[in-house]
Amino acid sequence: MRIIGLTGGIASGKSSVAALLERLGAAVIDADQLAREVVEPGEEALAAIVAAFGARVLNGDGSLNRAALGELVFADPKARRTLESITHPAIRRRAEERLERLRQAGTRTAFYVAPLLIEAGIVSRVHEVWVVYLDQETQLQRLMARDGLGREAALARIASQMPMEQKKRLGRVVIDNRGSREDLEAQVLRLWRDEVLRKEGAAGSEEQRQG
Repeated sequence: MRIIGLTGGIASGKSSVAALLERLGAAVIDADQLAREVVEPGEEALAAIVAAFGARVLNGDGSLNRAALGELVFADPKARRTLESITHPAIRRRAEERLERLRQAGTRTAFYVAPLLIEAGIVSRVHEVWVVYLDQETQLQRLMARDGLGREAALARIASQMPMEQKKRLGRVVIDNRGSREDLEAQVLRLWRDEVLRKEGAAGSEEQRQG
């Protein structure tokens, strides 16, 4: 099974691209969704987070207070590394389980969507990397609008990740999301046809010849 790692910076449009791919019929595993699952009440990762940061990161009902935890880790690189040492292994295990199910089902191509695919050193899990790109000023404006952040807070969150220009150079495919929604949809549809359907068709023909 071909695994394509889909990544980008915060507010770059990864989720929009993933949703478009799913609508076209792609198998998509979203690391952000897995990250939410592994810190639900009763999960080992949540207990480890509380042990590391204290009950102040919990809501009254025992669920994770993401805002409180976010304030701690965005301002403190050491705290962020501690959090990642807890969540990344849990996310990896769950991702491997989902990918194995797709393999067993005969899926030919799967997308693994992860904002920190490159930063976390997990590129080895995928066969190639696609990057959703936009310039920093556009990224900043979209992040401020999306999350209701001031400029300094938004810049701090962007600075916690690899610069978009650097990440762009590491993608085999770069999806430019500086334009309109229509522009993005057209790019994704073209990639779906050229990079997924066409290659799956070629691989299927090769299997038939070998068979």
